[in-house]
Amino acid sequence: MKSNLLFDYTVNKEDKTIHMIREFAAGLQQVWDAWTEAELLDQWWGPHPWRAETKIMDFRTGGYWLYAMVSPEGERHWSKANFISIENNKSFTMKGGFSDENGILNPDFPQNEWKNTFVLKEDRVSVEILLTYNSAEDLETEIKMGFLEGMTVDFEQLDTLLSNLKI
Repeated sequence: MKSNLLFDYTVNKEDKTIHMIREFAAGLQQVWDAWTEAELLDQWWGPHPWRAETKIMDFRTGGYWLYAMVSPEGERHWSKANFISIENNKSFTMKGGFSDENGILNPDFPQNEWKNTFVLKEDRVSVEILLTYNSAEDLETEIKMGFLEGMTVDFEQLDTLLSNLKI
């Protein structure tokens, strides 16, 4: 099933962006919910064996998502994303990065603006993702931290979750 789902990944160092397009074999509402509801996000966000654990999800313009990436040993790395804009079932934009458990962003790590656009295409949904970084250095750091590898695993985990939601 995964082999026929588009996954396009492009880095533009001049524009300080990462652009991804990923298709999912599910309905628009299922895919939207998987990206915007904490109980679903926590099931696929974070490459195995790590997992996401949401502390606060306030999905509205002006709200934020505060979560920890949790290792099998219980180690926690916190992140916060502030929701800038939301167009229900179409797109949302958030900005953030690594933080402490209270949501105070850590300026020593990359921050980015992340825009997701959801497009229904017959029997699948295409999610177009544009990440914009403050600097080329931040972009390079994120790539070296294993961004592509992590997102590849995340998307595979989302495929599994979406196929289970169909039942």
